[in-house]
Amino acid sequence: MRDLDPAATSASDLAAMRVDYGDPLVIPAEETDLDETWVAGGWEPLLRGWIEQARAVGVAEPNAMVLATVSLTGPAPRPVARTVLCKGLSPEGVTFYTNYDSAKGTQLAADPYAAASFVWPALARQVHVRGVTERVSAEVTAAYWAARPRESRLGAWASRQSRPVASRAELDRVLAETTARFADVDDIPVPPFWGGYLLRPDEVEFWQGRRGRLHNRIVVRIDGQTTTVERLQP
Repeated sequence: MRDLDPAATSASDLAAMRVDYGDPLVIPAEETDLDETWVAGGWEPLLRGWIEQARAVGVAEPNAMVLATVSLTGPAPRPVARTVLCKGLSPEGVTFYTNYDSAKGTQLAADPYAAASFVWPALARQVHVRGVTERVSAEVTAAYWAARPRESRLGAWASRQSRPVASRAELDRVLAETTARFADVDDIPVPPFWGGYLLRPDEVEFWQGRRGRLHNRIVVRIDGQTTTVERLQP
């Protein structure tokens, strides 16, 4: 085995990597501590505001969220996570779109409970949304589909998402065939196997980084028409 450069080893020491969240380069000096009053108007306005603030400071894809589902195919349930884009936000929940036959789609069909985490290290903020998913209506899916670029529509038709493929060349071949298939179609229709999900939260947690790892955590719990808010220890 080739000897590693000690300097390179030191530079890549994961245990030594840390950011002091009290640094004004990470958190604006004028920012106050997150507390229960920030969600007095509900969880959705604060999440929307944080997404917008992340966009304003140049965070790439500030609507990206890590979506975790439950796989029941093995001897025991296991979590599976991947990054998707939030494409809708309302007091009812967060919306994302995918192939219904993908791994996440089949997992949600078997167990609709999911969790989504928004993470913006540049702002030392996170939001975790947990709850049950449901498919959105065909009308909601169609409205979003209409706003998708043509290339994205073709990709949705061409990809058997999460299935094995022999090579990139094979994937490109199928895309070329799909492009030819719809060459004379101006308005490519929504595939029957594709659409949106609403993650309807029963719990939304807001996290704000603070010095010495004494972070602020505020959780909103939703039970029907009843909402409770409490602070959690970091």
